[in-house]
Amino acid sequence: MTRALSLLPFALVLAVVSCGPGTVPIREGTRAFTASDYSGVYDRWTRSADEFDFGHLAEILHVTATFESWEFRWAYVVRYAADHSLTTDERTRTLEQSLADARDRHRFLVTVGLPIFREGDLTGTFSDVRVILVDPAGHQTSPTEISRIGRPSTDQRIYFPSINRQRHTFRIAFPTVGEDGAPTIPDDATEITLRFAGALGQVDLRWNLDQSAPHSP
Repeated sequence: MTRALSLLPFALVLAVVSCGPGTVPIREGTRAFTASDYSGVYDRWTRSADEFDFGHLAEILHVTATFESWEFRWAYVVRYAADHSLTTDERTRTLEQSLADARDRHRFLVTVGLPIFREGDLTGTFSDVRVILVDPAGHQTSPTEISRIGRPSTDQRIYFPSINRQRHTFRIAFPTVGEDGAPTIPDDATEITLRFAGALGQVDLRWNLDQSAPHSP
């Protein structure tokens, strides 16, 4: 499902939600991927809110986000290792480093576009868009890092097809544990939402979570 964030001429603010099909496995565990599995895993962990035809739209926010989850990172490293001819030891070391980071941070690769290009820069002075992670109970977590990728590499453009010249690209990270000591994605959470909110309205990108034992293709 794809929707858009819009401001109608008479200042009616729309809130829209984008959800992917089915659920995604959130728990840690060993995965058994091949390099060819990456595109399917990428699609499973990517959500977007894109332009659609509606007569009164004046402003539109285009957002795509890939949740770099435990499963996603595993598939990414397998694909990267195959593409770059890493040795088994190099692949193992790269995977261990990525999974260790996954225990500390929930990372997202995000691309953002607005009709006025500079307003899509979440790190700039012209943007009023706030990004937060929201659990099913409504608890909100602010990012610990928003880094703009000014010149995406060839690898990034290939592995994250949402990257293009018409959008800003960011890496956004949230802590896995909040200041109160509770996990930002509760163990029993059935969904998690990445929210973009501002004067134009609100876009929620939502992942429905499967808390059962992980499975591989």
